[in-house]
Amino acid sequence: MRASIAVTVGVGATAAVVVAALVQAGGDDPLVGAALSLAVPAQYRTLVEEAGTTCPEVSPNLLAALLTQESNFNPKARSPVGAQGVAQFMPSTWEVHGIDGNGDGKRDVWDPEDAIPSSAKYLCDIAKDVKNVPGDKQSNILAAYNAGPGAVIKAGGIPPYKETQNYVRSITALAGKSSGGKPATTDQAALVINAASEMIGKPYSWGGGNASGPSTGICCSPIGRSGVSITGFDCSGLTLYAYAKAGISLPRTAAQQYAASEPVKPGQMRPGDLVFYGTSAASIHHVGIYIGGGYMLNAPRPGTKVRIDPLDMMRDLFAVARPVPTQNKEI
Repeated sequence: MRASIAVTVGVGATAAVVVAALVQAGGDDPLVGAALSLAVPAQYRTLVEEAGTTCPEVSPNLLAALLTQESNFNPKARSPVGAQGVAQFMPSTWEVHGIDGNGDGKRDVWDPEDAIPSSAKYLCDIAKDVKNVPGDKQSNILAAYNAGPGAVIKAGGIPPYKETQNYVRSITALAGKSSGGKPATTDQAALVINAASEMIGKPYSWGGGNASGPSTGICCSPIGRSGVSITGFDCSGLTLYAYAKAGISLPRTAAQQYAASEPVKPGQMRPGDLVFYGTSAASIHHVGIYIGGGYMLNAPRPGTKVRIDPLDMMRDLFAVARPVPTQNKEI
C-alpha cells in the first residue's frame, strides 16, 4: 500500500512500543514464533496477539510495529491520499483483501476488529507473493505492504522509492530488528527511551523541558522563535528529562551534555546513547536519543513536535556519546 502512510514514524508513535521493540531479544528468525512483547493500546492487544499468528511470516510484534507506523493505532486515521483506518488500507486494496474479522456480517475498514486481522492476512498473502524474491524476507514483505508486491518482484527486493525504503527501515527498527542486530540490553537504556518516547507529539519549545517533564521555554531561538508561551521540550530538554527518569542527571544544554558523556565508536552504538550535532565539541547545537536502526528520538526545531527522525536529518553529525554522570570533559 505505497500510498497508505498517514502517520510517519516521526509523528505520534505509540510510546512503549518503541521501547519494547528495541529491548526485545530476537531469535534467529524474527518473523517466526515471537509472542507479543510490545506495548499496544489495551483495547487492541488481543486483536494483535491473535492476528499476529495468522501465518509463520507474521509475528504479533511485527504487526504491532506496522500498525504503529501506519496510524499510531488510530482507527479514524485518514491519509491525504485516501488510505483509511488503523491499518491504512487504500479502498481498492481493502476491497480485495478486507475480511470480516469479528463475524458481524460486515467488512468495515474503520473497525479495528476487521482491519487488524485484514492487515495480518494481507501480510501473509504478500509473503506468498514475494517468497521467491532474494534478500531479507521481512524487508521484502514490508516493502510490498507499502509499495505493492509487483514493485518488489520487479525490483528484485526493496524498490528504489525513498518512501518505501524509509518505511521498511522504520518498522524494522520498531519491531526490534535494528540494522546492527543489537537491541538494547540494559534497563537504563529502556527507561531513557521509554521516557522520551512517551513525549512523542509534545510541541517543541525553545528552552523548554526539565527533569520533571515538559515546561514553558524562553526567548528566543537564533531565528527569533520564543518558547515562552509553549509547553514542551527543546532537544536537550528532552534528553535531560529522559535521563532523569533513568536516575541520571544531565546538564541543560547539548554541548554541556556532550561534556558529561563518553564518546562511543560507531560500531559500539546502542539504544539510549546520545547523538550530537555540530562542527566541534564547542559548537554542538543539537542532541537526540539513539533508538537503533539509524533512528533517534528527537525534538527537532521550533514549529515541530517530539518525534522519531533518521540520524542523517542533519549533515553535521559530530559524535555519539554515552552519559557518564561522574565524568565531565572540558570543551
